Amino acid sequence: MPERVRLDLSGPVLTQALQKLVAGSEALGGVERYAAVLQLKSQMFKDALADGKVKDLDLDALMGLCTFMATVRRRIAAYLDPTGFALIKQALTELLDGARDTTTTDARWTAFCEKFPQDKRHRWVRDMAAEVLHNTDPERYPLMGRWIWDAKANTGVVREIWYGESVDHMTIPVPDGYETYVVLREELTQFLTNNGVFQGVLEYCDLLCGQIYAEYISAQGGSYLKADFTSEQDPMEHTRRILGLDGVKPGSTRTRLKSIDGEAFVLDDVKLLD
Repeated sequence: MPERVRLDLSGPVLTQALQKLVAGSEALGGVERYAAVLQLKSQMFKDALADGKVKDLDLDALMGLCTFMATVRRRIAAYLDPTGFALIKQALTELLDGARDTTTTDARWTAFCEKFPQDKRHRWVRDMAAEVLHNTDPERYPLMGRWIWDAKANTGVVREIWYGESVDHMTIPVPDGYETYVVLREELTQFLTNNGVFQGVLEYCDLLCGQIYAEYISAQGGSYLKADFTSEQDPMEHTRRILGLDGVKPGSTRTRLKSIDGEAFVLDDVKLLD
């Protein structure tokens, strides 16, 4: 049997991130409210894609989902036409076909990405596949986007919580396949239960990851993903945005999903995550 992926994570870094998450979320109802919103987001994806519903997906529904995928909505505009939509729908159908069998995850994920050009302008494709898998079946599929771990770039949440004195000067020997993300969530789940979290653990894992990456963004002065991460007024803003919880602008139906000409799409029927 091949050796299982091993992650050396820093307990003190995780503890600090959890404390900041709890403190920062108090202003908007506490961590429990954020967990409930993540459950709502997941239900939106299930209603549109799960159990074969992807075959009936239309462009408006796809655009609605894209608003809640932060690293996707910034790049997908060129595919929001009939031709591009047809490609995405076919790719999503194949990605979700057999999704209950996690042994095929990496193969289906790779096949999804290979339907699009393999260049920097299409790095969002990998994130889209990861978001769809996670949100349609969060128990089987943990967060797996590039911001969680990107082995090629040696960046992501895994790097930020890796245990060691010279993390900034080392290449972490961990692949970015399905197993790595499962092991990461298992480690985070154990950490959370050891710290008294027994309900909504899956959502807490997501929020903790979002908080860890938000701290990285703040440390970079907001320069990374600057188009989406600009304000320093709200301690939870970066966390909400990387998790896609800011998809619809407050008080309106204008979304953060942009068309090719830069105009925001307007959705007439969308569940606002206020």
